[in-house]
Amino acid sequence: MILGDILRQFDDPSVVAAALMQFGDLGLLAQAETKAAAYGETLGEYASASVRLFSNEANDDEWVALMAAMGRTDDPGAACLRFMLEWAISREGQPAPCCGSCGGE
Repeated sequence: MILGDILRQFDDPSVVAAALMQFGDLGLLAQAETKAAAYGETLGEYASASVRLFSNEANDDEWVALMAAMGRTDDPGAACLRFMLEWAISREGQPAPCCGSCGGE
């Protein structure tokens, strides 16, 4: 399965929610459910949005780290979802990067 196929699957919140339930990582699930509730989303919707956020905003180093994580497992789809979800959760509360027009760095 190629990365594009994996990412297309994660557009469907029900597919993402089912994949998350197979992780068995209660801490990650609890964090994601808390974030989802804060946005008025289901767990699947939040996770799908996390995949889109990573796809749109991750830098080259983050993509390389994702590829490395996917290469070290027998289930690259699960590794991809976990990596992107953890990345999105870790970004919550951080200031958005400045585009340069606001005078920030």
